[in-house]
Amino acid sequence: MSGLQLKKRGGTWYATGTIGGQRIRKSLGTGDKGQAEELRAQYEARLWKRHTYGEEAVRTFEEAAVSYLEQGGEGRFLPPILKHFKGRAVASIKPGDIRQMAIELFDNPATRNRQGITPARSVINHAHERGWCGPISVKLFPVPKSRKHKPVDRTWLDAFLDQCDKDNLPHLAAAVLFMNQTGARASEAANLMGEHVDLPNAAVVLAKTKTAEWHPRYLTAELVARMASLEIADGKKVFGYSHPTSINHRMRKVCKRAQIEYRSPHSAGRHSFATNAMRLGVGIKDAMDAGGWKSAALFMETYVHSDDPGRRVASAFEGKKLAQVPANGLKTK
Repeated sequence: MSGLQLKKRGGTWYATGTIGGQRIRKSLGTGDKGQAEELRAQYEARLWKRHTYGEEAVRTFEEAAVSYLEQGGEGRFLPPILKHFKGRAVASIKPGDIRQMAIELFDNPATRNRQGITPARSVINHAHERGWCGPISVKLFPVPKSRKHKPVDRTWLDAFLDQCDKDNLPHLAAAVLFMNQTGARASEAANLMGEHVDLPNAAVVLAKTKTAEWHPRYLTAELVARMASLEIADGKKVFGYSHPTSINHRMRKVCKRAQIEYRSPHSAGRHSFATNAMRLGVGIKDAMDAGGWKSAALFMETYVHSDDPGRRVASAFEGKKLAQVPANGLKTK
């Protein structure tokens, strides 16, 4: 039976020979014969396994992750997952294995989903696209709905803007109104440059901080008027803040002077944009597209709140006379 032999060239051992009719010549990267023999045996076993059972038998999670990253995948959360699945054939990893990994590595359901299940699932499905394994679907852990952020209403917003006007803070007023009416993040507001603003057409273009994509946002007449007073110029930041924390710091002080409840940039901005858009009757798809959301589940679970749904449904029933339908469900003539 054909196999691999050791040959030394230039001080380095090579594995050479034929496996399954394929000619092999591979540097083992060592001049030590004992280590070279061990590497040759491992490599030959791997090649025979691939020849007999196919790619699914030999491609590891690490190899899949490397390929995933080379093709632009997100690697921020992969290191602990790589350590957990070290040496595992990617085809051998099942949904239950991924959920167990997430439980062992992370403490709460939201983190398990975001930093465990999502990146591991992405790597395996990338491997599927390469023909190394089948696709995978993993059930997420239930996450309690967050109440950390509360939307602001127009009364709060007017009080905040009035205080900014009294304090001669036009840039802060415009920045908060911008976040509130476009769904922009504080980082996006802080990084908005003059050359990306088109006030005559009531539009701006945002450099997305999470997806590295450009995204248009459209402005109300109220917001255009506020921004027009800022002396916007190419090469300069529109709102004049070097960092999102600067906006937050200013907002806290203005809220205190206005004697209104403090709300963070996210609460007063992106969170309020989504919630208020839904209250105004804007369709979910339109609200998502306008604010740059990609996930409908995230949008509904995190940003959209229903105000007293039971009372509203009861009122709707009271306001309409329902057709009489017998218990068998068939209408009488």
